[in-house]
Amino acid sequence: MTVKPIPEGFHTVTPYLVVDGVPGLIDFLEEAFGAKEDMRLQAPDGSIYHAIVEIGNSKVMLGDSNEDFPPMPTSLYLYFEDVDGVYQQAIQAGAISIQEPADQFYGDRTAFVQGPNGNIWGIATQIEEISPEEMARRIQE
Repeated sequence: MTVKPIPEGFHTVTPYLVVDGVPGLIDFLEEAFGAKEDMRLQAPDGSIYHAIVEIGNSKVMLGDSNEDFPPMPTSLYLYFEDVDGVYQQAIQAGAISIQEPADQFYGDRTAFVQGPNGNIWGIATQIEEISPEEMARRIQE
């Protein structure tokens, strides 16, 4: 039997978040972004050794921090059909607003929130397809 080099359902790049409190982060991701938990492996000490959630068509790996892997806040950018609705959903789930939804020169309507583990979540909907040349022109304005 041939083994696929990239597991089914994964892409070439898969984010891996190391945080304090994976169970709470999973709860937040489910409530804020409609994530679905794929798996969870608990370590003998009760921490989460490894977990996977799916947000839309993308998977995110999670692990509780430890002395070898300290928490590493990061930023991820998520596309949804309704940035305004997802932004409100994230705020209701306990996120802190960094930027309310607004149309951007690069063709996205974006918002930014900070989740309970310090990660920054960009939430976006593409509202206009823009060429690199047009983006360059707009950024100069």
